Amino acid sequence: MFDHFYAVIMAGGSGTRLWPLSRKDRPKQSLVIGGERTLFQSAVDRLEGLFPFERILVVTIAEQVEQLRTDCPEIPLENYVIEPLPRGTASVVALAALAIMHRDPDGVMAVLTADHLIGNQTHFQQLLQAAHETALDDYLVTLGITPNYPATGFGYIQKGEQLRNAEGLDVFSVQKFKEKPDLTLAQEMVSDGQHVWNSGMFIWKVTTVMAEIERQMPDLFGIVQEIEKTWATSQQDETVQSLWPTIKPQTIDYGIMENARKVAVIPSIDLGWNDVGSWESLFEALAYDSDGNIRMQENVVTFDTQGTLICEDSPDRLIVTVGVKDLIIIDSGNALLVCDRKNAQQVREVVNYLKEHGRVNYL
Repeated sequence: MFDHFYAVIMAGGSGTRLWPLSRKDRPKQSLVIGGERTLFQSAVDRLEGLFPFERILVVTIAEQVEQLRTDCPEIPLENYVIEPLPRGTASVVALAALAIMHRDPDGVMAVLTADHLIGNQTHFQQLLQAAHETALDDYLVTLGITPNYPATGFGYIQKGEQLRNAEGLDVFSVQKFKEKPDLTLAQEMVSDGQHVWNSGMFIWKVTTVMAEIERQMPDLFGIVQEIEKTWATSQQDETVQSLWPTIKPQTIDYGIMENARKVAVIPSIDLGWNDVGSWESLFEALAYDSDGNIRMQENVVTFDTQGTLICEDSPDRLIVTVGVKDLIIIDSGNALLVCDRKNAQQVREVVNYLKEHGRVNYL
């Protein structure tokens, strides 16, 4: 039943909001957070039983292939799809869909990420199977996360009419995609029960998504057609390298999903999902002590400290906090970050500052 089902793991991000633990030579998906496996290894682990390694593709940049292959050597080298430089998730989907179409014109692809935490593997696979069934009817399917608080950092999806029940789960049409709201609007959307968080995970037939790319993003489709002419030949890499910079960056949400003809959403029930989008997000994902502190390593001592996350990646170095509250303290390599929790999203600005001022040895 699932012989034509492929998983595509997007694993090319740098994770700038988790600096300084996440670096150029140690991107976010290679970090160990909330367990003993890297985020990428965990993303592969939860596919076990549904996708054999030969039907797992990884989209990344060339510089990260070696580390990812070290983390998971079972995935064949030919299953790595190389993106020359970031051009948004729409181009990632198009390139992965092209790779699958050449292998299997009847392919159905699940677009997943390498930097999510998902606690309930059984439910995750139930969602994927329900989405596969729905995608066979030419729907573009997205997985929705049932919200447990009024988040302002996620996009929302408004459910429409119920379309069916698949694998014991309700499937709805999508009435509207909504941007990251302010707190008042987020509270309203969580209260009305008609909205879910946009997880950024999608399932569709490769032919269906390609048809939508042709209809809505003809420039991208034209470039993919040119790439297709040399796919699986000795000229493939050269063609991709030359054409990729001409792609206008765009996300799959803006480029395709918001105006697609047949879109469905399957809300999760109890997925244990976390985006790991910033240091602050870890307060939703990791266990904390009676004072609300998170110690990501053993060598930490706290006195009169509340609501603080502390990470130290050197086993010989001790961090001690006294009389502090609501901080993020990350000591990694040649950099130390001390940040108020409410400003955690500004860490990306720090990374941009270091780039602009040529301080690349800290990146």
